[in-house]
Amino acid sequence: MYERYIKRGLDFCLCLAATVLLSPLLLALALAVKLDSPGPVFFRQKRVGRNCRNFTMLKFRTMLTDAPHDVPTHLLQDPEQYISRVGRVLRRTSLDELPQLFNILAGQMAIVGPRPALWNQFDLIEQRELYGANSVRPGLTGLAQISGRDELEIPKKAALDGEYVRSISFVTDLRCIVATFGSVLGHKGVVEGGTGAIRRRGEGEGSES
Repeated sequence: MYERYIKRGLDFCLCLAATVLLSPLLLALALAVKLDSPGPVFFRQKRVGRNCRNFTMLKFRTMLTDAPHDVPTHLLQDPEQYISRVGRVLRRTSLDELPQLFNILAGQMAIVGPRPALWNQFDLIEQRELYGANSVRPGLTGLAQISGRDELEIPKKAALDGEYVRSISFVTDLRCIVATFGSVLGHKGVVEGGTGAIRRRGEGEGSES
């Protein structure tokens, strides 16, 4: 009942209030991105939404305009060369994610849910399908984000996403939101290059964004 009738309304009201309250910060960050390096303020990227429908997710741009667009960070040679000065701060503090408030208002995302995968992250999408985690709106934060974030390998992350889907409730969402603040403030689980990838025979541990 909560997921079907209440969650979306709460998400909309909370995000509308947050957008109004944070508008000075959003404007300041947009100005910082614009002044720091040439290019647009927002980074737009195709991501996988509810029931595997694609949507355009927003972030503050943290990379230079010559960075490859749809390539997971771990596949880039020396990804640090593509990150702008302001971008390093935004990524470390997760402030680059704030424009996703607009995705939530539009109904494409939720405050809490599995983080939206890149359209070409087929390993993550397939793993989530095993747990039914593609059936809900992706979130700004989620159970996997407070349980290890970038340090998790894909199978573990997908399992946690499935666990969230099975236990969706107001209490679960509140716990994830409160824990997210602690993770962000402590920079817990942040690894440049993203989530741990599936280990394959003959290969070492990889990662994806």
